[in-house]
Order: sequence, then C-alpha cells, then structure tokens
Amino acid sequence: MRILALDTATEACTVALWLDGAVHVDSVELARGHAQRILPMIDGLLAAHALDLGALDAIAVGRGPGGFTGVRLAVSVAQGLALGAALPAVGVSNLAAVAQAALDRDVAATHVLVCNDARMKEVYTGLYRRGGDGLAVLEGIEQVAPPAAVSLPATHDSDRRRVLGAGRGFGAYPQLAVRLRDGLASIDGTALPGAGEIARLAAAALRRGEGLSPEALQPVYLRDDVAIPAVTVLK
Repeated sequence: MRILALDTATEACTVALWLDGAVHVDSVELARGHAQRILPMIDGLLAAHALDLGALDAIAVGRGPGGFTGVRLAVSVAQGLALGAALPAVGVSNLAAVAQAALDRDVAATHVLVCNDARMKEVYTGLYRRGGDGLAVLEGIEQVAPPAAVSLPATHDSDRRRVLGAGRGFGAYPQLAVRLRDGLASIDGTALPGAGEIARLAAAALRRGEGLSPEALQPVYLRDDVAIPAVTVLK
C-alpha cells in the first residue's frame, strides 16, 4: 500500500510517504508560510522515491482540529491531489496523530491525553487508548475547552493504566501540566502532529474500507463560533 500523507494544521508543515509499512517523512516547523512550502515538499518527497501520484493508493491528511487556515489548506490540497489522480482520501485526527507518536515512544503506555494549543486560552483535547493493534483509539470525544476544564477520567483500574500527556497545550498552559501531573506518567509539551503517524493511521483506515471520495473529505474545527466556508478544491 502506498499513501501520501500531509498536514498543515499546526506549526508543523509535514509530508510523508507510506510504502508498504516503511515511512519516509519531510517536516519543518513554521510560524507561517505553509501554503508556499507544502506542494514543493510533496513534489520533492515523491521525486526522491521516483513516484508520481498515479502510483499511490490514497491521499491522507490531518483533518483537524487545528488552526482554521491550516486545516482548510491541508484539506484543500489533499482534495485537489486526490481528485487529480482519482484516488481515495482519508482524513485523520491531528489529536490521534500526536497520541500515536506518544504510544510509539513508550511501549508501556496504555493511554495518552492529548492537549494541543487552540489559542484563545483553550486547548483541543482528547483521550486515546492503545488498541489491540497498537494504534491510538479515541475514548469519548474530541473537544475544545479551557485548560481548567480538562481532566482525567476516574477509573477503577487506574493502577494498570500508564497515561501520558502530549501536545503543545501543556507547554502553552503550564498550569495544566501542574494540575494533572500526578495522573500522568510523563508529559511532552513540545509534541506536534506528524505526517508519518497520519499515514500509519490512514493505512489502517483503508484496510477497514474507510477511504472516502475526495469530495466527502471534511475538515474538523471543533469551534462552533468559527464561520466555515466551503472548502476550495484545487484544480
């Protein structure tokens, strides 16, 4: 299976190729300018592996939550590429991508509480558990919330849980890390979503038959007070 994955929803401008389980990544952290960098990065990665879009099986994208402009850009690029090459598309949660990276780094971890910086004194957050295949599975819902409203659920088997904290929300709001540190085995306040993890999660989704037509791909913003225009499809 060959998948091109991309993401621009956060400071990370990141692309990856999933080639039958081998992952090749190009990533850079930017304050701005993702729109100017993402297509050259895609072209460069494909050229490095002597591939064109027609040789792929799908396009995967970080569908949010994240910055409004960044999410819209990523979904638009993914739609355009998938339409042009007649490929299915897969949208992957940016929170799940952060959780997957944390689970891969700590093989003993059972759960990850992801808190990505949502600006406006809020975080995008979700709790993920390690599935039987080692992939991140959402428990409950993803939401946007003030840091003070984020909590770890009480469970009767807490002694068998190893919960990690990951995401730049912990770095942006240190009080969040202080308040939850007793329930977290470790906290990575520098983590950003990566296209490698997006590709891995997308491959599993495709095996489950969850590929979409490009037109059906939808961004996820979580904020109800953001006006959401129609996604522009690149020709």
